[in-house]
Amino acid sequence: MSQGPMNARLIYKFFEAANMQRWNDHIRPVELTELDKQSHKMVIAYVLAKFEETEKSRKIDWTKIIEGGIFEFLHRIFLTDLKPPVFHRLQKEKGRELNEYVFRELVSEVPDIDPEFLERFKAYHSEQDESIERRVLKAAHYLATNWEFRLIYAANPTMMGIEDTKRNIEMQIEDHYDLIGVQRVMLGKKSYGFIEFCGQLRYQQRWARAPRIPRTSVLGHMLMVAIMSHLCSLRINAGPQRAMNNFYTALFHDLPEVLTKDIITPVKKSVGGLEELIAEYEEQEVKDKLLPLLPATWRKDFEYLLLDPFRNRVRDRTGVTKEMPYEEINSSYNDNDSWAVDGRMLKGCDNLAAFIEAASSIKYGISSRVLRMGKQRLLESYKEMGSISDIDFYRLMQEMDEMEI
Repeated sequence: MSQGPMNARLIYKFFEAANMQRWNDHIRPVELTELDKQSHKMVIAYVLAKFEETEKSRKIDWTKIIEGGIFEFLHRIFLTDLKPPVFHRLQKEKGRELNEYVFRELVSEVPDIDPEFLERFKAYHSEQDESIERRVLKAAHYLATNWEFRLIYAANPTMMGIEDTKRNIEMQIEDHYDLIGVQRVMLGKKSYGFIEFCGQLRYQQRWARAPRIPRTSVLGHMLMVAIMSHLCSLRINAGPQRAMNNFYTALFHDLPEVLTKDIITPVKKSVGGLEELIAEYEEQEVKDKLLPLLPATWRKDFEYLLLDPFRNRVRDRTGVTKEMPYEEINSSYNDNDSWAVDGRMLKGCDNLAAFIEAASSIKYGISSRVLRMGKQRLLESYKEMGSISDIDFYRLMQEMDEMEI
């Protein structure tokens, strides 16, 4: 059975960004990776696009936001060693040749890539436009870069060129002040507080008790799950709203951990009633501390995406949420009014991301009992489950286990 866009080699290509260090020619108080930066960028893009949608009544094509972000990330993976001034100059003067190089490398490294996905990727980088979606992504890029730079700046006050970097970032952000979300974020108040909350998940490491290479943060993990959820949505022909719900539910699924820290599953399940108590606490903390940072008009939609992310559900026009099996979502609720979420599929993506984290470290030669047991348990559990939402997660895990990295 073909998995279509849900391609093991392509997924591993995105995961390579966990090894890509940012600002590595500066003194860094914390490790900054490309995977984390891209995750933060997509969080910020959500905030900026929602402001345009709700306060300026602009029509936002969320598919363009999601795929544009994924395509820009994939492009950057092949060119991450270029310093930003060099990259931007090459883009301006040799953009077509640079794109052709990226296209060749992608096909060489992922020869079984889905043809339709590849063509959309090529078209995105070949046909530049000034759509609101591209402007949102560009602004989000610079705001995420600025968040990193504020950490870097204090540690490098006398470095040659540091003031030029600061000025260039500020000028790029100012060029996007027509976006109301940029104005709100730069005020440094509630909207910035939400982005800061999300950014703090860079500091929380996954598998905290197990030495691992590459070390990945909760924030980076969230983007891996979101990208896989989108590839799965393409595979099952999810409608635009359903695909958008899946992506952002996945992107924010671990956000409550900024308030509670990562509590591993064995601990949650070791004491009767503990898992339910933790879930209740997380929900209350989200309502008390996170939701007030967002405009009131967003909160109902955001709460729907954030809480109970791994349950298949739909929400009708009256706001009533119902649990729904995958087959019924496909047959009756794959439209823009039903607000469907394929929660079980997202849980598969979450576990697939955990499998990649464990398996890749073992392949690099950094192993432990925790990693080996975690990997084996995931393989065994998905072998017994079979396909979930028409996605064969067990086969994907097998393919990834057999790949050389």
